[in-house]
Amino acid sequence: NISPFSGQQCDRYNGRPIAVMMAGDYAARPLSGISQADMVIEMPVITGSVTRLMGVFVCNLPTEVGSMRSARHDYVSLVRGWDAIYVHWGGSSFVLDELKTGVRYTGENLGTIDNVNALSASGPFFRQSFAPAPHNGFSSMPKVLEYAESRGYGLENTFSGYQFHGPIAVEEASANAQGGSLYVGFGGVFAVRWDYSPSENHYVRYWSNQKDTDRTTGGEVTAKNVVVMRAESRQIEGQYNTVDIYGEGEMMLYQNGQEIKGTWKKDGFKGTLRFFGEDGQELKLVPGQTFVQIIEPGQSLVWELN
Repeated sequence: NISPFSGQQCDRYNGRPIAVMMAGDYAARPLSGISQADMVIEMPVITGSVTRLMGVFVCNLPTEVGSMRSARHDYVSLVRGWDAIYVHWGGSSFVLDELKTGVRYTGENLGTIDNVNALSASGPFFRQSFAPAPHNGFSSMPKVLEYAESRGYGLENTFSGYQFHGPIAVEEASANAQGGSLYVGFGGVFAVRWDYSPSENHYVRYWSNQKDTDRTTGGEVTAKNVVVMRAESRQIEGQYNTVDIYGEGEMMLYQNGQEIKGTWKKDGFKGTLRFFGEDGQELKLVPGQTFVQIIEPGQSLVWELN
């Protein structure tokens, strides 16, 4: 009875994933509900600059998630591979057309997906006065589920899930781990550092040199696994870009205080994103939150042991 994304036991282990678009902007920080996601994806929405996040929720259904932002077609491709319900506040013309018709902006008919848009479904969404516009939009996961049920969306998980280490393997792998820091070279205020704690066997997230916290819990944002993928990003129209998260590419997995080189693979626009070691076998994750960060080929990535 474990979540297909976190490998942790929970009552809602077989519930359909809910994928929520969240802001990366400095003015929107700290985010609400981010620490309660089973998996988080972060990638650029402007080449070499602004990033945006998507939290995937299975086990936990926070009553406040945000600040929310608009949809992008690259995130929709990830959602398709997991058969998640996509939750967003508007979106680019590219993605809104795809959500409505099922046709990607490049012409492929991929089929429509279940989504909840704040611009047409008011019930699950609200605004908070502590956040400046346009970062003041938030959502409630229980109300998203209620809305999804009213729309006739399926509520059971169909994703086969990732593979996970057992407790003995985790204990053995982390027994002699050293502390260290991982520097992920997003630009400017989007730069990320992860400090590995051997005693807790997790990575503590820093955003623009400030410890990242969850607004609703007050606790720090941590991850058991940090995956860093490399993929090309390029502008396609005005402020909108596209990220080549299709096919395969270089990746690094950080877990148990170790750096593991591998390859990410995604079979087309509808395939599931998966991670493989140098031996070609799918990599196992440590049970807990996984944070996936997608950087461009020229951006830096440094792992330093203390």
